[in-house]
Amino acid sequence: MNIAHQVAVHQRLRGETAWQLLAGTNAPVAIGLLQVHLFGKERRLASSILNERIARDLEVLRSDGRDVQTSQVYLSQWLAAGYLERSYEAGASEEAYELSAAAIQAIRFVESLGERRTVATESRLSLVIQQLVQLAEQTETDPEARVEQLMRERERVDAEIASVRAGRMEILSGDRATERAREIVALADELANDFRQVREKFQHLNRQLRERIVQSDGARGGVLEELFAGVDVIAESDSGRTFKAFWRLLTDPGQSLELEEALEQLLSRDFMRTLDRRERRFLSGMTKLLLERGGDVHEAMQQFARSLKQFVQSREYMEQRRLTQLLKDAQRLAVEIKDHVKATHEIGHTLHLTSAKLASLSQFRLHDPGRDRVVAGIPLAEAAEISLEAVGELVAHSEIDFRSLKMHIVDLLTTCDQLSIAQILEVYPAEQGLGSVVGYLALGTRHGVPARQTETVHWRGQDGVGRHARIPCIYFVKGCFDEPQ
Repeated sequence: MNIAHQVAVHQRLRGETAWQLLAGTNAPVAIGLLQVHLFGKERRLASSILNERIARDLEVLRSDGRDVQTSQVYLSQWLAAGYLERSYEAGASEEAYELSAAAIQAIRFVESLGERRTVATESRLSLVIQQLVQLAEQTETDPEARVEQLMRERERVDAEIASVRAGRMEILSGDRATERAREIVALADELANDFRQVREKFQHLNRQLRERIVQSDGARGGVLEELFAGVDVIAESDSGRTFKAFWRLLTDPGQSLELEEALEQLLSRDFMRTLDRRERRFLSGMTKLLLERGGDVHEAMQQFARSLKQFVQSREYMEQRRLTQLLKDAQRLAVEIKDHVKATHEIGHTLHLTSAKLASLSQFRLHDPGRDRVVAGIPLAEAAEISLEAVGELVAHSEIDFRSLKMHIVDLLTTCDQLSIAQILEVYPAEQGLGSVVGYLALGTRHGVPARQTETVHWRGQDGVGRHARIPCIYFVKGCFDEPQ
């Protein structure tokens, strides 16, 4: 192996995000916080929730004498360094954070250093041998050799069936079964965490395809031709075809049922009690976890494909291509005049830059709800006005004792020349409530003399509540009822 080449490769890898996270000065704190909050059961948290939880843990670290910064500073640094990725979920009110693929890789490496287990286990060797034998069988092109392999497999299966029927069954010991179960948990956990890296590959592929579309000089590049022909370039890429094959296997009804039955049988075995709680919980929810992680990647792949197709069909790529060309022209012209125009030279053009008004947090004041309180009382509403048309409508739908009302008017006119409805109600209160008021108005329209002003009348309803209203002022005069009816 060429040592110079190997050192160059390591030098390049040293600039990768995973290596920088492991080699950071504050790596124990950063990896610990990221592992606790985003590498367990919850893999994506809202910004406010993650900020609050990290701030609480930082207080614990400060009480132990560690020199740590604030949660806001750490989140900003981790996001800029590529340890975290930020996204906006549909319908969410704030941004959400999750680990990047590089951060997951670094945390898994640190976890592997802390695990105490034998590296060369029997289950790993058995898995290697089984996969090698299966690969050799499935790549055999000679029909006779393939038949011989199948015949040997059938003889082995027949011999095993005869042994089981004879009562001779070879069962794994508890230690070996526990070892294999832990290898399965480790492999499945690694597979579930790899989904994050697969999604990043699709993101990189999406950006790469957009760059090829924008930077292509021709009217239609290779990617454009495929998109206009209806080809899903994301799904038909190497990564897309690989994931589609995996997704079909994961969502196959037969495979899913077989996996669920196997897990249910394993969880009922006695040796499963030797696993810790986290391992048992992972096995019980493994199918759901794989489907959720795979579903996220599948949705991301479909979203990238739709957005790329929309990017082309809406002709947005032409605007991006035009903008790129303008930037290139500006850079070319800047290179041409760099020796003739100094940085301090007046060019006769003023750029109006945007600005933001900065203020200290100490200038903010808490909202006082008492400032919005109305000091004045609630004024009484003015009396409602009853029109003569409304009176006619009420009379048509009511039974009013007009005889008693007419007797009250005649009785009062013996002592005065004229009187209004309000004056009548002061002497004879409305026995029928509003009905009495309406009755007086009805009599007034036929026998009274209307005036231009209004007056306010008062009465007490059948519920005992006093009410008042503003009505047209009508006067009754002596002899008003002497005219022919």
